[in-house]
Amino acid sequence: MLTAIIMAGGSGERFWPLSTPEKPKQLLNIFSDKTMIRETVDRILPIISKENIFIATNELQADLIKKELKDIPKENIIIEPAFKDTAAAIGYSTLIIQNRFKDILKEKEKIKVVVLASDHLIKKEKEFRDIIKLAAEEASKNGVIVTLGVKSNKPETGYGYIEVKTDEKIKLNEIYKVKRFREKPNLETAENYIASGKYLWNSGIFIFTTETIFKNFDVLMEEHTEVFNDIKGKLLQNKTGLELTNLVRNDFEKFEKISIDFGVMEYSKNIRVIPVDIEWNDIGSFSSLEEVFDKNEAGNIVRYCDVKELDSSDNIVIGEDIIVSLLGVKNLVVVKNGNNILIANKSRVQDIKKITKNY
Repeated sequence: MLTAIIMAGGSGERFWPLSTPEKPKQLLNIFSDKTMIRETVDRILPIISKENIFIATNELQADLIKKELKDIPKENIIIEPAFKDTAAAIGYSTLIIQNRFKDILKEKEKIKVVVLASDHLIKKEKEFRDIIKLAAEEASKNGVIVTLGVKSNKPETGYGYIEVKTDEKIKLNEIYKVKRFREKPNLETAENYIASGKYLWNSGIFIFTTETIFKNFDVLMEEHTEVFNDIKGKLLQNKTGLELTNLVRNDFEKFEKISIDFGVMEYSKNIRVIPVDIEWNDIGSFSSLEEVFDKNEAGNIVRYCDVKELDSSDNIVIGEDIIVSLLGVKNLVVVKNGNNILIANKSRVQDIKKITKNY
């Protein structure tokens, strides 16, 4: 049985002012006529039925997600009562999946879970689905957690890295042991990673069985396991939506705020990675748009607005129903959404979330 958890609780702070807590990046149709979360669901529907797709979100965004994903059962919209990072979110959602299907599993059948972000671009969708099936088979057969490592073609400081445990040249679509996870590096370190040929970008996509992930929680995150055990009994009431959210609200406050990467992936001894080339992009900041959209003759990216430009190049301009005049400027990001306007140097787009704390 193959299921999916789509993580959709983030606010996309580095995409402000387009992205807000109430309507974050995954609910915007920046790259096509579909929202990013709709693209994510459609990407996996050929291999995972809608009844087996779960959305992990929060109270601010739940209603908009239900409207956007009307084909996904409402009881599959998991509303977290507090933001406690991905270890709690993934564990809690996996508990709900386990409880939902425990009575209909065939003998020796395992529940396989694919964890996906709701705001990534993947252009090679068939190849992606084939790799997910391969990863799910490996996870089920050998009791391991499998992640996808993206073949890195440039030194990128905005991504975490996965060091592959091998002395040979890394081959695409093969299964390798993971030596260690690395945090986002500085430019010099990233260049060394690329030169070594042993590192992949961390996609944040994980595949495991419910049995395997909870064994890892038991060993590496005992305090999380204690909270999960308290929640298990409440799931037997078969509540969904806000009723379930209110039921576990006090339990959720007991979770340490920590990511699955820090809590499990960096310390687990049974992680595998599959190197992939699926034209993946996590669209982590406005500078990512340079890899997605074509530039005009002046080297500017312009979306949804008119631009008058003179001696201006390498800028990104976004905003509906406005005319933007550029005069003698380079490497700027100019974004308008409602009454909010952002003007930033490209070199500082990773810091946008710092300025949003003032709003």
